[in-house]
Amino acid sequence: MARAGARHILVKTKEEAELLKKKLAKGADFASLAKKHSICNSAKKGGDLGEFSPGAMLKAFDNVVFKKALLTVHGPLKTKFGFHLIETIYRD
Repeated sequence: MARAGARHILVKTKEEAELLKKKLAKGADFASLAKKHSICNSAKKGGDLGEFSPGAMLKAFDNVVFKKALLTVHGPLKTKFGFHLIETIYRD
């Protein structure tokens, strides 16, 4: 069974997500931005979602975590919760 570790930042608007993505591209610390801006409970852990298998998250989220490039910030991805910036740390 495939497993992955990922972190994310969840915000209410696409504009806010895009602004944060620009800050990340300029070298801002992912965990610090997650702690300050994310509306997810994972914010306390710097956006760390831990390790999970396909199907544990929303399908759109899984598509990024299990199919897109590692160690790259993807998004904004819109879900029913808001807009996500997602970084997959590892996959096995």
